Amino acid sequence: QAAAIFNSAFGSFLGIVITPLLLLLFLGSSSSVPFTSIFSQLFMTVVVPLIIGQIVRRYIKDWLERKKPPFGAISSCVLLMIIYTTFCDTFANPNIDLDKFSLIIIVFIIFSVQMSFMFLTFLFSTRNNSSFTPADTVAIIFCSTHKSLTLGIPMLKIVFAGYEHLSLISVPLLIYHPAQILLGSLLVPTIKSWMVSRQKAQKLTRQPKAPVKV
Repeated sequence: QAAAIFNSAFGSFLGIVITPLLLLLFLGSSSSVPFTSIFSQLFMTVVVPLIIGQIVRRYIKDWLERKKPPFGAISSCVLLMIIYTTFCDTFANPNIDLDKFSLIIIVFIIFSVQMSFMFLTFLFSTRNNSSFTPADTVAIIFCSTHKSLTLGIPMLKIVFAGYEHLSLISVPLLIYHPAQILLGSLLVPTIKSWMVSRQKAQKLTRQPKAPVKV
């Protein structure tokens, strides 16, 4: 759990650095994109709330442990609302030009990318000289495809502010996040079964063998 949380937080922080650099790489230095403004807005949107949350948590940690607010349910509801409103904003735009065949191709590419990353990270984390535990492998598999609308949509709106085709370029992300949730939920029973069996096998191999009586 700690590894997964760290990956999510670090990935969000890394995004505010990589996004402007990717824009510079693809658009070139001759573009009129305000990189300083983009970087500062992404920093205020992603990093500052994270820092404030960590500071506040130090003072209200005991109260949170006593009261145990339903942050999990609140987070799920907010995430669902973000997905719903973003879908509405995107497909309510009359200027969006996306045919059904293109949509099917995007869905296929997204599922292929996610499955490929999961398969490659599984092979990497379970190789013979790997020191990762089965629980580590599960965290690595799911974190390898982790992308969230809660960060992606604000980043798109900041980077492409005023762009008339913003709705169109947000379609892959709109599909990616629900596909990630759907694929993860389908794979959970299989991955959990594999993890439990590997943990049992490791316990058996670590147990000292009983001396043989002659």
